[in-house]
Amino acid sequence: MIKLIASDIDGTLVTDGTNKVNPEIFEVVLKLKEKGIQFAAASGRQWVSIERLFEPVKERIFYLSDNGAYVGCHGRNLFLNTIDRELALEMVEDIKKEPELEVMLSGPDVVYMDTKDQEFVDWIIDGYKFQVKLVEDVREVDDRFIKVSAYKKHGVQEATKEIRKKYENRMKVTISGDMWMDCMALGVCKGQAIEVLQKGLDIKPEETMAFGDQLNDVEMLGRAYYSFAVGNARPEVKAAARFQTDTNRNDGVLKILKMLL
Repeated sequence: MIKLIASDIDGTLVTDGTNKVNPEIFEVVLKLKEKGIQFAAASGRQWVSIERLFEPVKERIFYLSDNGAYVGCHGRNLFLNTIDRELALEMVEDIKKEPELEVMLSGPDVVYMDTKDQEFVDWIIDGYKFQVKLVEDVREVDDRFIKVSAYKKHGVQEATKEIRKKYENRMKVTISGDMWMDCMALGVCKGQAIEVLQKGLDIKPEETMAFGDQLNDVEMLGRAYYSFAVGNARPEVKAAARFQTDTNRNDGVLKILKMLL
């Protein structure tokens, strides 16, 4: 019996950087809860963004935000994995040396930005619905940090090649789509967050279903026997998943959940 369902958001449930989800998902989540099945939204987004996306059912789901660095529900943090401050700021310095990259520094509840690109800021706030604080210099922020992100409109994987190589043994570095490089404390990933939930709820991997499309979803798929890649997923993700469903644009996740019900 399935007891836990976890789904990535961008590229899996919605198109990247939007807050438009098929409203049918809310009714489905409630019906799953009635059957004793938990639902977790697992994303590189911050928890505030996830909550706003799932507003009608925000009290009924778990949030695995910032690629697993934050595990919580309805504004209540259950698990937080922070990055050493000096290490986070060292990476920020390296990202800032690359003129084609934008940097974002995530605290538990706020994303800090010091970019001069107002269009980029507006997209983060209006598209992703992030809770953003603009500062003069993110390196001067006094907060705990759970994620460092680099953004490039296209080709972030190639643009961050040297940075990823430098930090691969010091931080968990992952690529999400064509635009984002996300970096968390070593060992942090969506898979670890799923494991935290499974242990806390006494749920086995054989009782877990998961959906994803990008490299940062692979560890999560590994914690679920019923692992699905959406049709638009990267080849590496399709290879890691046991099953495949339709694309995000064709509501591939929703189709499987309705079949399950």
